[in-house]
Amino acid sequence: MSPRRALTIAVLAGMAAAGLGLYAATRVWTTVSRDRPGPLPAEVVDTTGGQLAPWAIPAAVVAVAGSVALVACTGWARRIVAVCVGLAGLGLTAAGGYGLSQAAGIWPVVTTVAGLAVLAVAAWTLRDGSAWPGMSGRYDRTEAAPSSAALADDPAALWDALDKGEDPTAFSIGQTAPGEECAR
Repeated sequence: MSPRRALTIAVLAGMAAAGLGLYAATRVWTTVSRDRPGPLPAEVVDTTGGQLAPWAIPAAVVAVAGSVALVACTGWARRIVAVCVGLAGLGLTAAGGYGLSQAAGIWPVVTTVAGLAVLAVAAWTLRDGSAWPGMSGRYDRTEAAPSSAALADDPAALWDALDKGEDPTAFSIGQTAPGEECAR
């Protein structure tokens, strides 16, 4: 599998798993019926996963954001993001496990599975992420900008500067660029 494809799969899998965990944490995990005195009907109280385990929703949001951030990072930054994503996956797994101890239903199971999937993406990123590509440096400035005097003398140089993504108006005519000698 190519490194770019592996990065794409990791990002999409992390986002999908974290999104599923977020959805599952907002569903009703328990329903309790409380009897009330007299002619009052029984009170039905629904508890969502986010109410039962308050860290589940923030953990899922961190996992989604961290999965997206894997594209923008390389090297040590990508490893730090992968650790954060792994911790968020651990939080989702713990929330699902806690929900299973408190309630029976499908949503705590889904949250646990989503957390384990996020953990798997984080582990994969820690193992293979250093070989994955980062964002393109296409628009990064790699050479010094031409001096304003050179641009003023040659109108074609103005167009060439624009084609390279440089700002030919950065120095107005008559001013000197940093490092340029003033020849007066």
